[in-house]
Amino acid sequence: MPSVRQLFLSHIAQTSDLSLGLEIDKAEGIYIYDIEGKKYFDLNSGISVSSLGHRHPYVIEAINKQLEKHLHTMVYGEHIQQSQVAFAKLLTDNLDDSLNSVYFFMSGTEVIEAAMKLSKRATERYAIIACRNAYHGSTQGAESLRSDHAYSQAFLPLVPGIKHITFNSEEELLHITEKTAAVIIEPVQAEAGVIVPTNNYLKKVRERCTEVGALMVLDEIQTGFGRTGFLFAYRKYGIVPDILCVGKAMGGGMPIGAMICDKKLMQAFTKSPVLGHITTFGGHPVSCAAGHGNLKALTELQIVDDVLDKEKLFRKLLVHPIIKEVRSSGLMMAVELTKRKYLKHVVAHTMELGAIVDFFLFNNRSFRLAPPLVISHDEIKKACELLLAACTFAEAKYTS
Repeated sequence: MPSVRQLFLSHIAQTSDLSLGLEIDKAEGIYIYDIEGKKYFDLNSGISVSSLGHRHPYVIEAINKQLEKHLHTMVYGEHIQQSQVAFAKLLTDNLDDSLNSVYFFMSGTEVIEAAMKLSKRATERYAIIACRNAYHGSTQGAESLRSDHAYSQAFLPLVPGIKHITFNSEEELLHITEKTAAVIIEPVQAEAGVIVPTNNYLKKVRERCTEVGALMVLDEIQTGFGRTGFLFAYRKYGIVPDILCVGKAMGGGMPIGAMICDKKLMQAFTKSPVLGHITTFGGHPVSCAAGHGNLKALTELQIVDDVLDKEKLFRKLLVHPIIKEVRSSGLMMAVELTKRKYLKHVVAHTMELGAIVDFFLFNNRSFRLAPPLVISHDEIKKACELLLAACTFAEAKYTS
């Protein structure tokens, strides 16, 4: 009888030859357990998804209540479903007034695709600006926003009309013109290795978009729902986008994403043509219920209030001869090492010691830290002990 691992390799589509291969039995709180019972600190949160940790009581309760009512009933927008309505109301209550209409999806990349379409439809322009070293998803439209052709060249031709600018470069904002439909940008560049905006950069992007009539589309798929120490990062950086894209942590571990904007803008999908964008499973009632429970926990339990203090503690403790720099915005962190050769050993040995960290797509000297926001100060101290031990192991490997 083949093992689960053998069946995984035989029947589950592989995205690389370097799968972590961790065989999961269960997950609870900030921990993941393998089939042998070994416990791991989840310092990755499934790439910023499990911000409340795993199986948070608010989320599980909300899921169970919805399971007793109904699952899917009809394609998006045709039936009035209480879980969708309740979540949309709670969500918009926690956003600025102009972000009052929600289009639910099942993933972040779908949200980006819809935002690209809505921007073109609303402005009657086709040119889109994105940043170099940004990642917005892997579908054809989202892939077109990627600047690194080593990833995208195998899938050419992609969507035309995309131009790239450098994040934090004020001079390049002049590329945003009256021909630009939208600027799609992250408030913090995630896969570049947590690059934060400087010198009021995002405010200047906002001003330039307003000046030329382009829409500012903010990709908060990784930064949203408390990750940066604010419920949404746009408030941290003092702007309001025309379109807000969210996902990942939105569902407390369930698949969901959303495009949020003013209702007048969203109405562009309702005519010329009618059904300008449709989805079968977007806004699935169970995912919406989970998202509602997730947001209730974040706000009622004041979880986001402690994020900045926890960030400070990580930064204080992560001091080691091979650590060059810690970049962070809340509990979205990149730990840059002094030499690239250390990286794979730190990541691998951290797992051996019982903690999960990850790589970045566009930064080969840093490892990612995105722990659940509910991690305690004591757990941070224990986790950092493991990380520092892994750094010592990597250093010794090249000095012995």
